[in-house]
Amino acid sequence: QVQLIESGGGLVQAGGSLSLSCVASGRTFYVMGWFRQAPGKEREFVAYISSSGAWTDYADSVKGRFAIFGDNAKNTVVLRMNSLKPEDTAVYYCAAGRVSSSSEDSYDYWGQGTQVTVSS
Repeated sequence: QVQLIESGGGLVQAGGSLSLSCVASGRTFYVMGWFRQAPGKEREFVAYISSSGAWTDYADSVKGRFAIFGDNAKNTVVLRMNSLKPEDTAVYYCAAGRVSSSSEDSYDYWGQGTQVTVSS
């Protein structure tokens, strides 16, 4: 059974940092990524990393502030978020799939989500 378990969300002041972790169990994946959904908005792509680490991509809104790392031995992906802004407030979802893509359609498995709240 495939499971993606996220951790690390919470409340932080603007300008602060948080790290989100996602552990995948049940199998390995070609790509793992993060998406987020703010209240009243559609879910959007944040970042992905391929299993080799050779391919990463970021949404324009987080480039230069967020970094994604993978640990194949632990089947874990980490999203390091720096210089957080109130507009980063959202539920963050870990996803795993078969194609390095910013499209949700490329991801077959999803975590339950973890809340990130950035206060101004």
